[in-house]
Amino acid sequence: MKYKHIIWDWNGTLFDDAWLCVEVMNNVLSRRNMPLLTRDRYMETFDFPVKDYYRKLGFNFKSEPFEISGTEFIVGYNKRYNEPNLHSQAIPTLDAVKKLGLSQSILSAQEQNTLNELIEIHQLSSYFINILGLDNHYAHSKTENGLKWMKELHFGPHEVLFIGDTVHDYEVAEVIGADSLLIPSGHHSKAKLTSSGAKVVDSLSQVIEYI
Repeated sequence: MKYKHIIWDWNGTLFDDAWLCVEVMNNVLSRRNMPLLTRDRYMETFDFPVKDYYRKLGFNFKSEPFEISGTEFIVGYNKRYNEPNLHSQAIPTLDAVKKLGLSQSILSAQEQNTLNELIEIHQLSSYFINILGLDNHYAHSKTENGLKWMKELHFGPHEVLFIGDTVHDYEVAEVIGADSLLIPSGHHSKAKLTSSGAKVVDSLSQVIEYI
């Protein structure tokens, strides 16, 4: 088998939280009388680094520092992070990967403590040999963690597959030397993912066939 290890993104890929991000951001926007997001607009606008996404929404960091609106979003999200569920095919797919004998890990832009808690809530710890989040709330990039993790894995560049739901996941995979597979299940539309040149499947249920 070509792959020996699967790196999973968390938000939007296994964890179905894009709808919550839209609702929480709309609360932030409405307090400032700014145009609200639809799900479609969100999937076309959301990006990394998150600060750039806020700029696209119309935030002016000269009049209000990013940390104010960014923290407001995080506080709102953290009050409700237990509301989203896993995607329906998440556990069956993780089980299938495990049965293939491949090890698995998570590489996420979610804050580490929140990520750890969510993994425990959904009883997923046994699937992963490592769970990598960020040490802050602002989701700048997970590339550095990915580079370190690839060195620890000691696998060849085409023996690791990174599965995510955003163009940023494709970009991270390119930098860290992993193959990538994207799923339009969360934060970016299929059209946006496809336009990046990344390999795209329609759902988690197609991952095993791809592997």
